Amino acid sequence: MRMNASKVSVIGAGLVGSSTAFSLLTQGVCDEILLVDINQERAHGEMMDLRDGIDYLGRNVKVSVGDYKDCGDADIVVITAGPPPKEGQTRLDSLDLSKKIIDSLVGPIMDAGFSGVFLIISNPVDIIAQYVWKLSGLPKNQVLGTGTALDSARLKALIGELVGIDPRSVHAYALGEHGDSQTVPWSRVTVGGKTFAEVLRDNPGRFEGVDLDKLVHDTVKAGWEILRRKGTTYYGIATTATGIIKCILHDENRIIPVSTLLEGEYGEHGVFCGVPAIIGRSGVKEIVQVPLTEQEQAKFHASTDVIRSYVKDL
Repeated sequence: MRMNASKVSVIGAGLVGSSTAFSLLTQGVCDEILLVDINQERAHGEMMDLRDGIDYLGRNVKVSVGDYKDCGDADIVVITAGPPPKEGQTRLDSLDLSKKIIDSLVGPIMDAGFSGVFLIISNPVDIIAQYVWKLSGLPKNQVLGTGTALDSARLKALIGELVGIDPRSVHAYALGEHGDSQTVPWSRVTVGGKTFAEVLRDNPGRFEGVDLDKLVHDTVKAGWEILRRKGTTYYGIATTATGIIKCILHDENRIIPVSTLLEGEYGEHGVFCGVPAIIGRSGVKEIVQVPLTEQEQAKFHASTDVIRSYVKDL
């Protein structure tokens, strides 16, 4: 008998999926982790490797290997399966293959009786999240993508390094597409309660010549810089996904910029994209609408237009 036991199914046991499972395991976020991969030998090997470290962790987490039919009783299904990124591409270039993978797995998972929350990592994450929502028939709050959560963390790290403070003391969001068109509403960026503009203005000697466009560019290209050096990224997104999963399972009501369906918020309708949202037990509890300047709003609309141009082809 399950008594409030929490189960997370991770679809895809590649570098992102296995790193997500490792992060969930070492942080003791859930009671059970199920690994599902078309390559069952790979999934089994990852399960064995993960299980070997349990004796030295803070709690005993069950790690198992299964199939889509075993996802029916999961609280969260994390979809990481997808083609690896290639240098010179954008995340949008992986859409066709990612769509085929999603076509093969959402139906069987729903047929197993799944009624929990889908968390999408697979790229292009905004479009794939919207496609999973469409195929699953679940309420919009129960399907979300990691969106700009990782981008926002990268932005905060860059600002923290520039100012010389802990990035967790920076409040900043990247909005829109998890991709090249994402935008940063600088009017809403604060450091210790001061707007970033005030920080720059009050410290002209230290921050003269700070280029905001370059900070956005470096945020957008951070993943590709990692890819160029080591082949792909996985630790950052795995830790980000774990943070979102923790919010859901522990009903934390934390605000994280995730990819979710807009139905009038920010003047947009019928599109998934990265916006700050309150994350709790039911998934996306509420979208947080931060005031944007006219220029920021225009850039946000341009980003959602990019997403929408691909969604219409699904």
